[in-house]
Amino acid sequence: MSAKSEFNLKTIVSYAKRAGFIYQSSAIYGGFPAVYDFAHYGALLRNNIHKAWWEDLVKRQDVYGLDSAIFTHPTVWKASGHVDSFADPEIDCRTCKARIRVDHLLEPLGYPDADRMDIKDVNKLLQEIRDNPEQAGKLKCPHCGSTDLTDAKRFELLVKSNLGSPTSELSEDNVTYLRGETCQGIYLNYKNYVQNLRAQVPFGIAQVGKAFRNEIVARQFIFRTREFMQMEFQYFIHPDDTDKYYDYWKSERVKWYTEKLGLPEDKFKLKPHTKLAHYAKKAEDITFYFRSLDRFEEVEGIHQRGDWDLSQHQKFSGEKLDFYDQARNERFVPHIIETASGLNRLVLAVLDHGLHEEVLEDGSTRTVLKLKKELAPMRTAVLPLTKDEKLIKLAEDIHKDLSQDYFVEFDKSGSIGKRYRRQDEIGTPSCITIDFDSLDDRTVTIRDRDSMKQKRVKIDRLREEI
Repeated sequence: MSAKSEFNLKTIVSYAKRAGFIYQSSAIYGGFPAVYDFAHYGALLRNNIHKAWWEDLVKRQDVYGLDSAIFTHPTVWKASGHVDSFADPEIDCRTCKARIRVDHLLEPLGYPDADRMDIKDVNKLLQEIRDNPEQAGKLKCPHCGSTDLTDAKRFELLVKSNLGSPTSELSEDNVTYLRGETCQGIYLNYKNYVQNLRAQVPFGIAQVGKAFRNEIVARQFIFRTREFMQMEFQYFIHPDDTDKYYDYWKSERVKWYTEKLGLPEDKFKLKPHTKLAHYAKKAEDITFYFRSLDRFEEVEGIHQRGDWDLSQHQKFSGEKLDFYDQARNERFVPHIIETASGLNRLVLAVLDHGLHEEVLEDGSTRTVLKLKKELAPMRTAVLPLTKDEKLIKLAEDIHKDLSQDYFVEFDKSGSIGKRYRRQDEIGTPSCITIDFDSLDDRTVTIRDRDSMKQKRVKIDRLREEI
């Protein structure tokens, strides 16, 4: 994997299945496109990233946690603008019938942010390209090369449901939606936090949960899926403090990736939006260099949303959502700084950075996942050297003791070398080997994942070591 050509997305897809991290959903039925199941180690890794984010924010005095419902009143999505504007421009190829996202078609031609343009503007641009002899031939299907393409049309991203309907038919009378983003639940609960938790501006609400989008083209493994986990944080502020807190949270979020996820600073870039969404005053993406994609891609968005969200919900609900600041003797609708990241993408980033194949001194190779021990699915592994009953009993006692505080693997199958390799592959930071000397001197061997060095340690000092 050392050469760029040897490491790509297929490398990670194959590894994730082989090592028990991520599986294609409904695989026994041929799979379900762009939906994935997080298996044992993948779920543990994702939970550890979630924990690192959650605790970093919610342990602060000015931040509260939330777990809001996936289903909400359908008017929520009308007020938020999703019903009217949450759509991607789509073009169809008449030859191979492929669906094509407009930005995927136009960005290589030098037209960025086409997905943020109105359909009329997109079709006007398409016509200009077709009328330009130098550009017309470049407007072709990326799958079959045909130039016989339709005009752009709206592809709705909200996933509709008929929750509570006695029939299977969807109509405007019974339609509801699976949430397209988790932040709307935060806005709906803002007033409760002010009234019941006595939250004082500035304050934030953090949430981790599932969101759903009817993507035109969902690709690149877990980078873009139709069902995904979002980590969203909304910080409610006085309008005069917008720039101050925008810069503050931008800095804090970039720092989190290096300090808590252990990802190198030089793998990140900030990318300002050249065209802003209707609600945004400022917006930037935190992008990460994925080796498997050979490019920088977004992992988190930082948005200065103004008072759009609370003002819209105030307008549509009739509820007052302003805030009275006693110190200022002033009433105002708070402005919002948002940070929004995809948890699945962060799993991919950690795997992308940490997965390596190393050639050892004896000429053999090992696959190793190098990541912070706090993120590792297993904190350590307990390995009895043989299947001798006395060794098994001592190993089980050690495993039982450590498992009270950590996720600990127990493995007695195969040679000790093969068991080390299995733990290296899933990223276990250390292995504890129990041998016959352990029965006499109450010491064990600890092997470090990255250096592969070993040392003897007293059993009663194992917690300090791991």
